[in-house]
Amino acid sequence: MPIVVDIDVLLARRKMSVGELAARVGITPANVAVLKNGRAKAVRFATLAALCEVLECQPGDLLRWEAEAPHPAGDAPAARTP
Repeated sequence: MPIVVDIDVLLARRKMSVGELAARVGITPANVAVLKNGRAKAVRFATLAALCEVLECQPGDLLRWEAEAPHPAGDAPAARTP
């Protein structure tokens, strides 16, 4: 997925654990892990706002876009429909 979540970087800078972040944001440590490991498919704005408040950051400090590697010839991804 081309959206990367940098929670681990901010946690390290703030010397905060996943458990502490989860408790302060009001989500489970498992959900923080899903975000941290890039397995999340969506993030609610309320959760994003709470993360930003607790980590004292902007949404762009948590999320960034990274281009995906091109697919080899003949192995193109399925076409997306609107």
